[in-house]
Amino acid sequence: MPRQLPGDVRSFVNRARELAELDTVLDPDAGGDAHGPVWVIVGTAGVGKTSLALHWAHQARALEPFPDGQLYVNLRGYDPGTPVTPVEALTRFLRSLHVPARSIPTDPEAAAALYRSVLAGRRMLVILDNAATTAQVRPLLPGTPGCLVLITSRSRLSGLVARDGAHRLTLDVLEESEAVDLLRAVTRGYRSDGERNRLVELARLCARLPLALRIAAERAASRPRMELDALIADLRDESSLWDALSAGDDDEADAVRSVFAWSYRALPREAAQLFRLLGLHPGPEFSTWAAGALADERPGRVRHLLDVLVGAHLLEQHAPDRYAFHDLLRAYATDQAHHEESPESGAAAFTRLLDWYLHTADAAQSLVGPPGTDPVLDAETSTVPPLAFKDYDEALGWYERERTNLLNAARAAERAGHDRHAWQLSAVLRHLHAVFNPFDEWLAMGHIGLRAARRARDRDAEAEALENLGTAYTQSYRLAEGADHLGAALEIRRAQGSRTKEAFSLNALGLNHLRARELREADGHFVRARRIFEESGDRHWTAVTLSNLSEVRYELGRLTAARESVLSALAAHRRNGNPGGEGNALHLLSAVQQDHGEYADALRSAEEAVAIARERQNHMWEGYWLLDLGRAQRAAGRLDEALVSYQRAASLERRLGDRGREARAWQGAGGVHLALGRVEEAADFHRVAAGAQREIGDRWQLALALDGLADALDRAGTEEARDEARGHRAEAARALAAFPDDRARSLRARVLERTEQRREP
Repeated sequence: MPRQLPGDVRSFVNRARELAELDTVLDPDAGGDAHGPVWVIVGTAGVGKTSLALHWAHQARALEPFPDGQLYVNLRGYDPGTPVTPVEALTRFLRSLHVPARSIPTDPEAAAALYRSVLAGRRMLVILDNAATTAQVRPLLPGTPGCLVLITSRSRLSGLVARDGAHRLTLDVLEESEAVDLLRAVTRGYRSDGERNRLVELARLCARLPLALRIAAERAASRPRMELDALIADLRDESSLWDALSAGDDDEADAVRSVFAWSYRALPREAAQLFRLLGLHPGPEFSTWAAGALADERPGRVRHLLDVLVGAHLLEQHAPDRYAFHDLLRAYATDQAHHEESPESGAAAFTRLLDWYLHTADAAQSLVGPPGTDPVLDAETSTVPPLAFKDYDEALGWYERERTNLLNAARAAERAGHDRHAWQLSAVLRHLHAVFNPFDEWLAMGHIGLRAARRARDRDAEAEALENLGTAYTQSYRLAEGADHLGAALEIRRAQGSRTKEAFSLNALGLNHLRARELREADGHFVRARRIFEESGDRHWTAVTLSNLSEVRYELGRLTAARESVLSALAAHRRNGNPGGEGNALHLLSAVQQDHGEYADALRSAEEAVAIARERQNHMWEGYWLLDLGRAQRAAGRLDEALVSYQRAASLERRLGDRGREARAWQGAGGVHLALGRVEEAADFHRVAAGAQREIGDRWQLALALDGLADALDRAGTEEARDEARGHRAEAARALAAFPDDRARSLRARVLERTEQRREP
């Protein structure tokens, strides 16, 4: 259940009328149904729209009106950076709702339709913060009653009111008495209560805007021995300066700028510099370490400066190590950086930040990806070292927290002309992307890297970017596009005369052909890659390509050759100390042993593979190898254990976003249920698996799932079920006709034979 509601606002006061109006949503007798499920809270910048929405949501949560959880996204519609697109927001929401990454459509309309389907029947609160336009939020609206949507915006979003029946709640600046109450709430315990006249003057200078009032109150609270008259005089002088510099037609904006400048100028020198350098950060939030890279300061010192900025209400801390700006303050910080930092200083800070992200991403992927496939990075320029990770899960956790920042960093690097950083960021994230399968993000970053490499006229980088994109297209089952990009990378490698890198491209092309079940082509690429790796003395990749060849030979039905090569690969992986390669060889050996009827040996091999994955806490390995463990357990008659293995595999693959392997787990579960005599459950599992494989476009696995579904329907015993089974076998036969290998021909002949048998009276 997603619980994404940010923290409540400290010292929230007033807005009683607006809170009462929102409360009508929870009381149908008070007219909540008449208002509908969409509310738009509008008002000028800094008026407290987000604070109101979050405070009401926290109050409402105690009544549990939304038992299915809350979704929240800051759309950054008025942020100086790039606003969040509807597809990006939908992807975040769908992942939070446990939809695998591979199942999330890239088409905006399809993604919105899936989102509405997932929310149907649920009661959830959805907060769309800082929206700029109707087009940005309309795809994020649920399609059925039950969910409440709160939208905050500086725009009136009239289209939502007119077309979608949204109810608009307009926030004005606080009344004078309310503004004074807010000042008193923040300064309570620091100043006397007998300063009302002065607080009225301070509220006027802040234009009675909550954001400006809070910043002013924090400064007043932090200087309890300084006369309030002196603070007001300082602010009045600052206001006069802004009055002289502005056209004077926007009192609220002038007041906000005055308060920002007044508070900023009161900061210690180092804190002020950090504040403006943080305006150069391209993402919506940042960590202490990223702030340290910008400032070129160690985390301990930076943490103190961040505390100063949080205390001055110039920065928000929403997690132990996560900070963010209000969008107005981000714009002000960015403006100060451009005015007060020299071009050289600003460029150096931004370069340090890119270096820190690049080298930390490299440290994370080193625990995930295979050796020998990553670009050589320049030395980092910051005194803040990149993070080091103790294990696989810690590395993946960092990537999950920073993935939006990493994409924004690559975009910012491209805009700033940092082409080397742009393509290297894309390259080092390749293996992390391959774990989570965030295809929109992966492809976007891949194309940034390709454009950067081509601008830099770096052919090696261009080949790396093409190979990265080819892998992304291959894993997303866009196999033709994957083959095109991988083929282009191979041409560059050959033109450069880089034999080892040519072998990497050949291996990647082989995997593309293997996924497409173009087995002869895959075999040729793996043979050539292995020969090159052998010539160069690369024992690791020689063993990897031998394992890949073993899989091709197994799929071709050449079981003796497959056994010989996989045993050789297994021995090589063990000599090389490569547990991932060892587990992969064991899972394939288990499949070969099962086809030979060696069920006890097959079970032992699969159990060894899964044990390696669990010992290394590698969920990607575990999910994949559990498929063979389930198959071996079923063959050995251990049906209950097989169901557990398939369920665990499906759960892991769903979390990892590999929908094809998840479908294979459901297909395996269907076979076990049929063996247990649970015909209806077997048909259901096979039907789900077939539907997923049909959507993905994997015709081989689709044929297997349809054949299993037909077996289950035949066992149902009704004429209607047998008719349905014949239709599924006919579709399976059509899918198998595309494959020329012996295993496919044999399976197709068996499917057709069983179809004819079922036609006999």
